[in-house]
Amino acid sequence: MPEPTPAAAVTALPSLVDQAEVLTGLGLHERAGISATELRAFAAGAEGGGGDALLALHPGRVPASDLAPLLNREGRPGFVVGDMTDVDEFAPLDTVGLPDAPVYLVTGLDRGDDMSNWSPDEALPAITKHGRTPLLLTEGIHWVLQQPGALERNRCFMTIGSRLRKANGALDARTPAIWISNGTGRDGRERRNAPKIGWCWAGNRHTWLGFASAADRGSQGWLGAVPA
Repeated sequence: MPEPTPAAAVTALPSLVDQAEVLTGLGLHERAGISATELRAFAAGAEGGGGDALLALHPGRVPASDLAPLLNREGRPGFVVGDMTDVDEFAPLDTVGLPDAPVYLVTGLDRGDDMSNWSPDEALPAITKHGRTPLLLTEGIHWVLQQPGALERNRCFMTIGSRLRKANGALDARTPAIWISNGTGRDGRERRNAPKIGWCWAGNRHTWLGFASAADRGSQGWLGAVPA
């Protein structure tokens, strides 16, 4: 396979303060067990760090099944495919370090279009070789919540930082992805063009799926319990 060349994010993300307003407007701060004041204060304090960053709630606080229905495209809500009822059991890989905080920043987002038609098994070592980290499924959903244009037909992406482990410790062969439904099969015509959380086999390639990654994650001194 050719060497990947990380590209810039699709477009500039909204400010962290604006992202906090999106999350509080959806009530996600309550699901994460923090106050709106705490979330807004964290966003305001981290804003001065410079550069594009994504505000993400820890998957242990707000799982993918809670986030998916909040996605929206052309008036159609997001959904998880019917054969992925265990979506919330897809946890970060051992090599993915998450900040010990209910909310954190993900920096240097890249959709990984240059790795389209790669398999997850091929993409993961290439991502890590370049000092980057694969996105978690929840982080990918947060990205599309804040920047719907990050999800484009024929320019969708996998989030291979999240994987499911079997009872014997081996990785399940499914790898999660976010794409746009064609409204066929079990999806139903009413879901055509809706954001879709699904999976692909770790050894398969798809021309329309890149591999989303980030430069880093950090909690930027999360304190919590910020006075109102």
